[in-house]
Amino acid sequence: MTRQTIQTDKAPAAVGTYSQAVKVGNTVYISGQLGFDPITMELKEGFDAQAKQVFENIKAICEAAGGSLNDVVKFNVSLTDLNDFAALNEVFMANLTEPYPARAAVQVAALPKGGVVEIESILYIE
Repeated sequence: MTRQTIQTDKAPAAVGTYSQAVKVGNTVYISGQLGFDPITMELKEGFDAQAKQVFENIKAICEAAGGSLNDVVKFNVSLTDLNDFAALNEVFMANLTEPYPARAAVQVAALPKGGVVEIESILYIE
């Protein structure tokens, strides 16, 4: 099975030893996305703005891989404060339709660059 890296300028560039996403067969593994604006590489202010930007970044990578947010089968969410969970659900509802994908959410001590939310995704494209 071949492995293909996915990259788009519509999402923040990888700034380390990782790819924005990797496609193996029909499955695309999207690296954790923070709330960085892909043009300025500046982190958005506050939870809501970061969470919305995270979804824009994931959406751009999904499209670069030939899919959409509706093709995501699993989200793994890291929050620096579980008190943001209700706001997280609002952002999910604004971006997704039923049937919803599987999801895990955990609180972490810190995220890179002072981010407050990071989401990694698994996409399945037929």
